[in-house]
Amino acid sequence: MKRIFGVVLLLVSFQTLLAQQPNTINKIVAVVGDNIILQSDIERDYANYLLQGNPENQEVKCYLVQQMLTQKLLSQQAVIDSVTVSDDEVSNEIDRRMRSFIQRAGGQERLEQFLNRSVLQYKDEIRPDVREQLISDRMRGKITENINVTPLEVKRYFEAIPKDSLPYYNTEVEVGEVVIYPKLTKKEKESYRDKAEALRARIKAGEDFATLARLYSQDPGSASEGGDLGFFDRTVMVKEFSAMAFKLKPGELSPVFETEHGFHVLQVMERRGEQVRVRHILIKIEPTSASLERTKAKIDSVYNDVVANKIPFSTAASLFSDNNDTKFTGGMLLHTEGVQNRTTYIPTDKLDPVVFLSIDTMKVGSYSRPEIFTSREGKQGYRFLYLKSKTEPHQASLEKDFPKIKEMAYADKLNRRVSEWFEDKRKSTYIKIDPEFQNCSGLKMWVSR
Repeated sequence: MKRIFGVVLLLVSFQTLLAQQPNTINKIVAVVGDNIILQSDIERDYANYLLQGNPENQEVKCYLVQQMLTQKLLSQQAVIDSVTVSDDEVSNEIDRRMRSFIQRAGGQERLEQFLNRSVLQYKDEIRPDVREQLISDRMRGKITENINVTPLEVKRYFEAIPKDSLPYYNTEVEVGEVVIYPKLTKKEKESYRDKAEALRARIKAGEDFATLARLYSQDPGSASEGGDLGFFDRTVMVKEFSAMAFKLKPGELSPVFETEHGFHVLQVMERRGEQVRVRHILIKIEPTSASLERTKAKIDSVYNDVVANKIPFSTAASLFSDNNDTKFTGGMLLHTEGVQNRTTYIPTDKLDPVVFLSIDTMKVGSYSRPEIFTSREGKQGYRFLYLKSKTEPHQASLEKDFPKIKEMAYADKLNRRVSEWFEDKRKSTYIKIDPEFQNCSGLKMWVSR
């Protein structure tokens, strides 16, 4: 159900942090021009750092001070250059962050317990800081907006790298897939709908919803909680689920309805503005042997047409594949690591281990036979793979690795431009840092002026 539940140790650490903040929490940590950075600003951002699932590390606070110094300089310049953001942009960013925090905490009530304040209060508190962060990001973008690298600059950058410092690239592959999931007929789905209808009837007859959810719901994320999904807005769940949740009144029981996850019965527990809290029971739809046979026949037919060159692989993926992550890329898996580009070249150590085992012995340009598999979401289906290319391990070369070298050259030029801008602003801006943080390695450049 697109839910991420927090780890108990993380939340305990977060609660402890909030409870044990020192009495000197509002002392001034740094001054930047007309702006100040408070200890409470650092503690708040450190709490957010923990809430994102990161381990405790006091050195992170040095980084946070450096980040805030940078932000203050950028936001001061933004005022001079009339760089602004809209109220809607600020609200959208706050809502995005709160959705993430609520999911990690395991629900809005738990988050409010650890924040020791309501979500609405917390959103109001962080609004000025979020606005400043967005403005400083936009100012940074303005500083670097016209930066690009030419092929000649890429060549010069590469030639300036000492030969013994050239990066070494492991084996990379381009892999495509066609995925087809079973489609059950209305008759084949009847038994699953009947189970959900029977549970709904028992609830209507007076049995406890939470008890039935614990006993029968197949949603692993909420069954143990009596089906309780906590508070969420319209963007968190799949559209059919959200539509039903926001259609009903508190206490109202839904009819049985279907989503990509299966059949549901839900009950609205509470509404808070544009957020709703519901509990639900999920009955998953499992493929029947007949539906799997139909799927196997269909993918075999697609496979045979591709192998016989009756239809290009990319066309087959676009027309027949059920995986929306690859359907619109001509079937190709994408590697998204990097500054500028999403690429089809994937290091083998970043591949799904099951995919790697399938393509490890394949020849470039060949296809694996269709096989049954289980997706990361637990859905059974059939797929076949296409090994488009394979690059052997090698030391970086301009000829083989131009896109990667270009990305490195671009990042280097970007960093140099930003560094030059900050160096200029630091020289002309009054900056003072509390002695407690002056030993931080990343802050030495800010105090030695």
